[in-house]
Amino acid sequence: MKKILTANRLSDGEAVWLAADHSWVERIDDAEVACSEEAREKLERAGKAAFLKNEVVDVELIDVELVDGKIWPIRLRERIRAAGPTIHPELGKQARRPVPVAA
Repeated sequence: MKKILTANRLSDGEAVWLAADHSWVERIDDAEVACSEEAREKLERAGKAAFLKNEVVDVELIDVELVDGKIWPIRLRERIRAAGPTIHPELGKQARRPVPVAA
């Protein structure tokens, strides 16, 4: 199963994902996708280090698949976090880019 590392940025609560350069990005499609156990362990180590530096909280590996070259979270909760918030279409991530529709 493919996985990515997600968290919430401590400074503003924004849902973020770990990129290949170990920066925290606001777009899920910019996240590094781990396809092996070694790659997943590398993401986890980077997430723990960022947590200890008080950069992020709620660090978690999540299951994803690639759909038409885009990262698609398996769980609905993670799809909402990637598109959210769900309060108004002109606020948050959904105001910045089109949101994929479930098949």
